[in-house]
Amino acid sequence: MNALPQERTAIVTGATSPRGIGRATVDLLASQGWHLGIIDLDQSACDELANEVTAKHGVKAFGVATDVADEQQVRAAIDQIEASLPQIVALANIAGVSSPVPYLELTSDEWHRVINVNLNGVHYVTRRVAETMVQYEVGRIVSISSVSAQRGGGTFSKTPYSVAKAGVIGLTRSLARELGPYNITVNAISPGPIDTDIMGGTLTEERKAELVEDLVVNRLGTTHDIASAISFLIAEEAGYISGQTLNVDGGLYMH
Repeated sequence: MNALPQERTAIVTGATSPRGIGRATVDLLASQGWHLGIIDLDQSACDELANEVTAKHGVKAFGVATDVADEQQVRAAIDQIEASLPQIVALANIAGVSSPVPYLELTSDEWHRVINVNLNGVHYVTRRVAETMVQYEVGRIVSISSVSAQRGGGTFSKTPYSVAKAGVIGLTRSLARELGPYNITVNAISPGPIDTDIMGGTLTEERKAELVEDLVVNRLGTTHDIASAISFLIAEEAGYISGQTLNVDGGLYMH
């Protein structure tokens, strides 16, 4: 068994939105002693979060403004993170965009926008980080899919989102197989309804009640629920779990 190094960095994409999964993940991982590489679109927000994490938890943090849909930006950003922080051991692919456009109103531009961020972006970041993990022969990769990929939509976001998130599951399985020999695990998390802005803004109490009716638990998910699942999958103890899609969805989809 390859132990994870004591001084270790986790990269989190889509990290800075105040009510987002990425922000909750950064905070939780920092509290557990992970150093943080922070990737999001706005440099000042990245810097602010990095400073906050360092002050609050005493870990190192470094943020780089990056459009994950641009491979050259991604590679340059991760080069910077790698030069600034301890060994990259984990990656949480969280950056994503929603898309409520009905299929018959879907434009080519909207299709490509959603696929480029939600699928190509996951590939670009993972591809660069995998180079480092292979070099050290240890790593943990977790990507956010969605229950909409498994149920064929039925959520706020529609077809291109479901297609991209299904692609994330396929990518996860293939990479688990290819990267396994290097002691790298690759898993996906499939959230159900989580109270974040990607659901189309702050949810009304009425909308929350409607969503809960579909679940087998009596509440919506929180960003901390997803952050906790990420924390589990990147831990040393999860080294025998790979190629899996963990549904954190209140029982919305059982498989």
